[in-house]
Amino acid sequence: MADDGRMRTEGSGRGGVAVGGSALLQAALLALALLGAYRLYTRWAARAGRGAAGRQSPSAALPRMKRRDFTLEQLREFDGVRNPRILLAVNGKVFDVTKGSKFYGPEGPYGIFAGRDASRGLATFCLDKDALRDEYDDLSDLNAVQMESVREWEMQFKEKYDYVGRLLKPGEEPSEYTDEEDTKDHTKQE
Repeated sequence: MADDGRMRTEGSGRGGVAVGGSALLQAALLALALLGAYRLYTRWAARAGRGAAGRQSPSAALPRMKRRDFTLEQLREFDGVRNPRILLAVNGKVFDVTKGSKFYGPEGPYGIFAGRDASRGLATFCLDKDALRDEYDDLSDLNAVQMESVREWEMQFKEKYDYVGRLLKPGEEPSEYTDEEDTKDHTKQE
């Protein structure tokens, strides 16, 4: 057969498919499919990246807090609204509960305790504002069962969250913590 520049066809008659055209068409469809898959993947990866950053807990973005003591007024700043870090006090100890922001953040079920002394509320299982005091609460009116409950909550917080200092009584002076104490304590908790 002589090559006269025309495409050869497979099969006979009118229903024949051009061999060169078929390969070209398949290559074009494959390229389009790969391009579509690539675009879907990049969109998905971009969304997944943004989503992961959005789902990342606020504590991951914050540096570890250096040890210090707090007055009630200073503690209130760390409510997850005025400051992204969330602290709460239990039995005179202050914990950084930022990594538990689902629970202690402004929208969380225990958000009422953010930036506050949560001892009375936890001891009495009360999530109302009535369980919170605006002045230092020495808990002296709690019964033995309630005080045991406070101690149990304190132990749970010690196991799960970083201890960052003490809640100061009125007139009490803050402790001065060294970097060595701070590092030692954080390592011990992990």
